[in-house]
Amino acid sequence: MTASDELPARLPRPADGRPVVVVVGSGFGGLEFCKKFRGDAHVVLIDRQNHHLFQPLLYQVAMAGLSAPDVAAPIRSVLSRYRRVSTHMGEVRAVNLRARTVSVAGTEIEWDWLVLAVGGVTSYFGRDEWSAHAPGLKTLGDALRIRSHILTSYERAENEPDADERRRLMTIVVVGGGPTGVELAGAMSELAHRVFRKDFRLIDPSQSRVVLVEAAERILGAFTPKLSDSAKRQLQDLGVEVRLESRVLDVREDGVRIAGPLGVETIETRNVLWGAGVAGHPLLRSVVPGIQLDSAGKAVVLPDLSLPGHPRAFVIGDAALVESDGGPVPALAPAAIQMGRHVARLIERELSEETEPSARPRFTYADKGTMATIGRRRAIAMFGPIRASGFIAWLMWLFVHLMTLVGFRNRVAVFFEWTWQYVTYQRGARIITKPEVES
Repeated sequence: MTASDELPARLPRPADGRPVVVVVGSGFGGLEFCKKFRGDAHVVLIDRQNHHLFQPLLYQVAMAGLSAPDVAAPIRSVLSRYRRVSTHMGEVRAVNLRARTVSVAGTEIEWDWLVLAVGGVTSYFGRDEWSAHAPGLKTLGDALRIRSHILTSYERAENEPDADERRRLMTIVVVGGGPTGVELAGAMSELAHRVFRKDFRLIDPSQSRVVLVEAAERILGAFTPKLSDSAKRQLQDLGVEVRLESRVLDVREDGVRIAGPLGVETIETRNVLWGAGVAGHPLLRSVVPGIQLDSAGKAVVLPDLSLPGHPRAFVIGDAALVESDGGPVPALAPAAIQMGRHVARLIERELSEETEPSARPRFTYADKGTMATIGRRRAIAMFGPIRASGFIAWLMWLFVHLMTLVGFRNRVAVFFEWTWQYVTYQRGARIITKPEVES
C-alpha cells in the first residue's frame, strides 16, 4: 500500500446526517442483524473475512466430507439486496466506547450504535502451547489444516516401514466431548474404517484407532443423561474409544498424556484434534473503557444485551454472557440469530420513537431444541419434551442443517454431496492443501 492508498485517520460521517450502526462480525448474529434491521440509519458491517461461515458443518470440511465453498457464502453476495448495509473487509483492533469509534487498520470509524458479534476462539485453558500439536476448529483455515494433516498422516503411514510409527500415524485423539468433539470423532472413525478401506495397499485403515477424551462423567452434557448414553453407544458402535473422566495433562508432537480412572497414561499419536473449549474473542479485552468479562472471556451484558453504562453498545452471540429463564443462553446458532433480531428491533424502535433505554425489553431466548450428529444414520436430538436418537434424529439433523444453510447454491451442493456419500461411502473433498493456505 502506498501513501496515496492509505485510508484517512478518521472516516467522514455520511453526508446525509443519518446515524451509523457499526456491526463487527458476520456470523449468525451479525448477519441476522443486517438482514432484519429496517431503521433509518447506515449499517457498516466489518469482518476480517469476506465470507459468512456455517460453523455447524465445519467439521465436515475437516473430515473431507464437504468442500470449503459448501459451508461458506460471500458476505457481499448475501447482503447485495440490503442497500442500507455496506460491507468492509478488515480486522477491528480496538473499540473505544467513550469516543464511539472502532479502529480498523489504523483508521477510526465513528458509530452511533455498535453491535459486537465477534464470536469466540478456541480455548486451551491456559496451555496455549498445545495449539501447535492440537489444532482447534473455528475457521475454514482450521478445517483445511486439519484435513491436510489427517490425509497426510495416512499417506505417510502407507510409506512408513516402522510399525510403531505407523500406529502413531493411524491413531487420532479428539479432546472434548461436546458437539464438536463428538462430530469429529464419529466422522473420523467413518473416514478411516469405511472410506479409506479400499484405497491403500500397504496399510489397513480399518486398524485405525480413534479416541475421544472427555473430562466430565458423560459426553454432550447439554443433553439428558439418557441421550448422552445413547450418543456414547453410537460412537462405540462406530469403533470410537470413549474415555470419560479423563483429563489432558500434556500434548506433545508424538502423543497425549491423560489422567483417568485407570491412572495416568500416554496415548501415542501424531494426530490430536482439540474441541474442548471456547473463549471470548480477544477483541473484547481491547475495549476502552474496560468491560466486565467472565472467566471464559465473554462480555457480561445487561438483559437487553447492551454493555453496562453504554446503552448504545451491544454484544451478541457467542461473545455475550446473558441469562434467560434462569440460566445462561447457550452458545448456539439459534441463540445468536435471535439476539441479532432482538437488537435490530430495539435500535429500530429507538430511532423511530426516540424512546429511552430504560423502556427496553429484555432478551428472551426461545429454545428451538438441540441436536448433535454422530455419524451415518446416527444422531441425538432434543426438542422440548421430544427426545430422539439414531436414524430419526439423524434425518431431523439433516433437514434442519440444510434449511439453515445460507444460500440456495449451498443447500443444493450439500444435499447432492450428502446423497452421493450415503450411496457410495465416498468423499470427494479428500484434497491435501498446504497448511499455510487460508480460505
